Amino acid sequence: MPIETRPDPARSARDSRPTARELAGALAPAAAAALEQPLRQMLADVLALFLKTKGFHWHVGGRHFRSDHLLLDEQAGELLAMVDPLAERARKLGLRTLGSIGDVARHQRLRDAGAGPQTAEEMLAELCADNRALAAALRALHARCDEQGDVASASLVEVWVDEAERRTWFLTEVLGGAR
Repeated sequence: MPIETRPDPARSARDSRPTARELAGALAPAAAAALEQPLRQMLADVLALFLKTKGFHWHVGGRHFRSDHLLLDEQAGELLAMVDPLAERARKLGLRTLGSIGDVARHQRLRDAGAGPQTAEEMLAELCADNRALAAALRALHARCDEQGDVASASLVEVWVDEAERRTWFLTEVLGGAR
């Protein structure tokens, strides 16, 4: 049975070619529009956390330098790996995504790192809290995707929740398990 797609009302009548959204069988425009801001905020948060994690990776020091440095590099890589699929998912839905550092700053909910020097423990504790907050925000995004019937986005988000919880777990254990 073929999947019925809804035509984009903004398209001109003379352009009968299907849009990418129609070809993909994606959500109705109203459902996709309801996800635009949450997806944009999530992308901003992931980019902000990536930059913070990478910055701490570059500046961490102390007795456990090597293991902390490698852990933060691994975690930054996981965050960077989320960026393209997240932005491309929004584009598949016909949505706009972030286009500049200013966009990231306007939409991020996670705080930037402070300007002053921090100890390794302070850095790890901040990242632990941020990853915990990211996991909570991902769960909220998942619920929003479910409300709109967007199973593809929800499926991506499920993997990212698990990764955020894993990062939080590792950071908690490195900090002594008391976070």
